[in-house]
Amino acid sequence: MKLLVCLKVIRYCKWIWSWSFIFLRRTSPIAGDIYSLAMSSSMFSMRASHGATLAHEQRTMISDSMYNKSDFFNKHLLRFKTYRASSNLEHSSVSQKGRIQCRAIEVESNHTFLKGDKFQLHDVIEAQQFDRDILSAIFEVAREMETIEKKSRGSQLLNGYLMATLFYEPSTRTRLSFESAMKRLGGEVLTTENAREFSSAAKGETLEDTIRTVEGYTDIIVMRHFEGGAARRAAMTANIPVINAGDGPGQHPTQALLDVYTIEREIGKLDGIKVGLVGDLANGRTVRSLAYLLAKYNDVKVYFVSPEVVKMKEDIKEYLTSKGVEWEESADLKEVASRCDVVYQTRIQRERFGERSDLYDEARGKYIVDREVLDVMQKHAVVMHPLPRLDEITVDVDGDPRAAYFRQAKNGLYIRMALLKLLLLGW
Repeated sequence: MKLLVCLKVIRYCKWIWSWSFIFLRRTSPIAGDIYSLAMSSSMFSMRASHGATLAHEQRTMISDSMYNKSDFFNKHLLRFKTYRASSNLEHSSVSQKGRIQCRAIEVESNHTFLKGDKFQLHDVIEAQQFDRDILSAIFEVAREMETIEKKSRGSQLLNGYLMATLFYEPSTRTRLSFESAMKRLGGEVLTTENAREFSSAAKGETLEDTIRTVEGYTDIIVMRHFEGGAARRAAMTANIPVINAGDGPGQHPTQALLDVYTIEREIGKLDGIKVGLVGDLANGRTVRSLAYLLAKYNDVKVYFVSPEVVKMKEDIKEYLTSKGVEWEESADLKEVASRCDVVYQTRIQRERFGERSDLYDEARGKYIVDREVLDVMQKHAVVMHPLPRLDEITVDVDGDPRAAYFRQAKNGLYIRMALLKLLLLGW
């Protein structure tokens, strides 16, 4: 009798739970996602194993008033999922090229990557998205891509996939390396080299409308834009993966990934290193993203060497301090170079000064890596540069084995091949 009463109570509780969530689901999309996650996690996993794409109405539309967008993107654009095999959803009507698209509710996550697990990378927007486990996983795939590139004529991993490169600012290495990466994996490319002038943006079309249109033609968007935060806006709009290839003075996360990958390959470690960031630190999105990633490692020290008008901004200094990373500003390039494992030089960016050509002239040419700087560097140390360079590294440095910037550029191919594979295939 007691057992029967207990069963009835359990059934009654389930009934209340179900109907309360159905009510909330009609009035709140966020509650609807909680319901989907809580009541249908097994179905979610089964769909994931077959690459199903969740219907539009199942995705969460998070309003600015309820969630901080920056925190959302920093923590949850990249998320691991362990998939379980299933046999009853092979003919799912929502399958789409082996990809699952879900930007579910923001939930603090401490996932780690376990070898053999599948994982899902949704978008690449900011360097803060990544932790050490994720970085290690990406670097492992990049090494696999290096083998593919060197030992074969190509791969068909991404055969049937299309990538759109949407560049509103000039680019050589980033755009060509992404296009090369896609083609080397068997995919195809749709490209707009100067979207600011030769797209409907010149007619006044909003970025959001452009993204909604382009996503209908492609499986992934790689975008460079002249406005900081544009990549985040694109990712919030798109239902397909978006990769930030640089957004104004904001960030350049794929450059930072290839930079850290290069440091590991050249120096042999990432913990306990000393890195000198030199040049235009106020406007350089590469150094900002790199600083965020360096903060993931232990016992790292960062030196800032720059003209007064382009000093590193306070937000990066505060971030490093909050993560326990020691940093120091210096006006003596040779002294810093003698201590560092990596001298990361950058150009002074004329395009960021607008009409203030006097400030550009004041900053340019103050810190140059030449043979004198090389002479004080340690034998194992390297010189890096995101390129293009002007005169901030003299050409006589190129022949020194410590000049790593062209090897660094080549590593960008492997990192971008890895990202395309992870974003589109999920493994």
